[in-house]
Amino acid sequence: MTSKPPFDRGNWPIAAAMIPFPSTLPDGTLVQEQGVEGWAATLAEVVDAGFTELDPTDSWLRVADLTPSRRREFFALTKSLGLTIPAISTSRRSVIDPEHGEAYLAYCHRVIDTAVEAGAGAVCFGLFGPFSDAQKQSLWFWTAPGVKNPDDPEMWKLAVARLRDLGRHAAEVGLELSLEMYEDTYLGTADDAVRFVREIDLPNVGICADIGNLIRLHRPVEHWRTMIEKVAPYMKYWHVKNYLRMEDPRTGTIVTHPISMELGWINYREAIKIALAHGFKSAFLVEHYGGDGLTACATNREYIRRILPRRAG
Repeated sequence: MTSKPPFDRGNWPIAAAMIPFPSTLPDGTLVQEQGVEGWAATLAEVVDAGFTELDPTDSWLRVADLTPSRRREFFALTKSLGLTIPAISTSRRSVIDPEHGEAYLAYCHRVIDTAVEAGAGAVCFGLFGPFSDAQKQSLWFWTAPGVKNPDDPEMWKLAVARLRDLGRHAAEVGLELSLEMYEDTYLGTADDAVRFVREIDLPNVGICADIGNLIRLHRPVEHWRTMIEKVAPYMKYWHVKNYLRMEDPRTGTIVTHPISMELGWINYREAIKIALAHGFKSAFLVEHYGGDGLTACATNREYIRRILPRRAG
C-alpha cells in the first residue's frame, strides 16, 4: 500500500459527494452524455462551496464507463478546477445482484483502474441493491423496505469471494477498498461488518463506517457509539452524515430526519476521536440528503476541520 502523508485539520482530505446532483438533467439529458462544459458548470458549484476534493460518486457520473478520451477530459477538468479525487464510491451496484452481479463485478474492477488513473487512494463498494418500488414512492427512501441480501450461506460466500477478488486487485495497484455499512446487507450491523471484512482477510480491505445509513432507520438500532467502537479497528474511507432521531417508547414510534453533522444524534466529535485512536487515517466523504445538499456538505466539511487534530499525529 502507498504510505499516506501525515494529516491534520488543515490538509485532511474531505471530499464532496455528488449525491445532491441527479444523473438525469431536467431536459432528459444524461450526465453520462454531457460535454465537458456541462460537467464544468456542475463542478464549479462544488468549487464555489469551498471544496478542493471530490468523489465523483457514480449515482451522478460513472467515470469508469467513460471512454478513455472522455475520462482524460474529465480528469483534466477536475485538475483545472483545483479538485483532487481521494476516492471513488459506487452506489447500488452490488456484486451479488441477482441480475447484474457479474456485470457489476466487472464494473467494480474498472472502477479500481479508474481510481488509479484519477490519483485516488481508495474505492468504496457496497452490497445494497436498487431502490424498491416502495422506496421510489417515499419522500425518504429509508422509511420504506428495500432489497435485502438473502439469508443464504452460499450467497454470503460468493459476496466474500468476489469482494476479496476486488480487494486483491486494489492491493496490487496500491488502493484501499472500503465496504459500506448498509441495512439488510451482509454489512448491515457493526457485528456483521466486522465478521465480513475479517472473512475477506486482506489488510487493504476495511469498513466504510457509514452508520448514518443505520441510525436513520425507523426501527430499533444499536447505539452509534457501540457501533463505532466495534468497527473502529477496521475503518478506512469514511462516508459521514447525520440525522435527528426521535423515539417514543410508549408507542414504538421512531422518526428521523437529515441534519448537519454537528446537530444530529451521532456525536462525530467523539466518533472521530475513537476512530483516530484506532489509527484511522483515510479520507472523509461528506454527504447529505434533502434541501441544498451541497451547502449542507460544505457545512459538514468545516465542522470536521474544526474538530480534527491541530497537528499531524
